[in-house]
Amino acid sequence: MDFRSWLIMTVILALFQTNFLRSDAAGNVNFDANYHVTWGNDHVLFLDQRREVQLSMDQASGAGFASNAFYASGFFQMRIKIPNKDTAGVVTAFYLFLNTTVHDELDFEFLGNRPGKPVALQTNVFTNHVGGREQKFNLWFDPSADFHYYKIVWNHHQIVFFIDDIPIRIFKNNGHKGVGYPNKAMQVIVSLWDGSSWATDGGREKVNWSSAPFQAHFQDFNIDGCVSTPDSPNKECYSQKHWWNTEQHWLLNPQQQKAYYDTRKKFMTYDYCADRNRYPHPPPECIG
Repeated sequence: MDFRSWLIMTVILALFQTNFLRSDAAGNVNFDANYHVTWGNDHVLFLDQRREVQLSMDQASGAGFASNAFYASGFFQMRIKIPNKDTAGVVTAFYLFLNTTVHDELDFEFLGNRPGKPVALQTNVFTNHVGGREQKFNLWFDPSADFHYYKIVWNHHQIVFFIDDIPIRIFKNNGHKGVGYPNKAMQVIVSLWDGSSWATDGGREKVNWSSAPFQAHFQDFNIDGCVSTPDSPNKECYSQKHWWNTEQHWLLNPQQQKAYYDTRKKFMTYDYCADRNRYPHPPPECIG
């Protein structure tokens, strides 16, 4: 299948799956319904009656915001358009995070690059302070040209990362193999920041401040999650009364499986499971 045919297939698949991943009228919810600014207040601009947020970064500061509540399972999404121009060293992040007695984290991180070079989308999973599970993708579109959905479904069986409605990564609950799995409530966090020390070519390419300000845009502030607290997990967060916990979301359906394997084959550029320099013996979640 050539690229054009593959792209048509993914669009059809996305339309087919619109009932699976809910990005409905709730996408018009106001920013303040679920989020608050956490830093860089003077680098945050509200648009469209606070239904869109622009974060800016210059030498003085970046900016970020976070959810008002913590969640122990759910469906988390954001429409994102990342900065354009020369973005080496610039990191745009959308992730779930907890760092108390444990460190759990589910990451979407856009790693900027020099003009004409691809921006990498890096995903990562931390469980109980253990990370190092990076997977990177060069996308089939320009993420700075228009908005796209980035989504995470998290239940007690699996965590699935999506771009629009295309699954790109699965992290299974492999507790029976001794693999940690996030089971504490996490907060949703969004940020735009200077990652010059590591983000582009291992930190060799730094932010070009002459291209500042860098601006990222965010829409759809709905959160379809089970509210909990890190100290006292809400056991109802595993209940099938929540749609994302129902049996149909324990595995990908056949159409999603095909899109998942095709996308990873064509666009994944790094997989920690295959990195024998870092992991001479594959981590247990990579086996089988």
